[in-house]
Amino acid sequence: MSKTSFTPLHDRILVRRVEESETVRGGIIIPDSAKEKPQQGEVISVGKGKSNDEGKVFPLDVKAGDSILFGKYSGTEIKLDGEEFLIMREEEVLGILKK
Repeated sequence: MSKTSFTPLHDRILVRRVEESETVRGGIIIPDSAKEKPQQGEVISVGKGKSNDEGKVFPLDVKAGDSILFGKYSGTEIKLDGEEFLIMREEEVLGILKK
């Protein structure tokens, strides 16, 4: 897990996608144009949580270091310190993968 100079606000999380495989089981190399981006990633940092109308903050269920699954069109792609990340709301996370 790497450190960044970015801290998400509210119920947003910063995610690094897992590395995608270059080959399939049969040894065939997949060209970049045919690859789909993985829908799995590692949570790098999280915001303080979601607040209700009274201002009470509810902490997030995900935490830095968690491996998560998310939807195909989830998040916003950004680049920080030359590295690509996604920023998304916790509600876009489909689940946490157990190690």
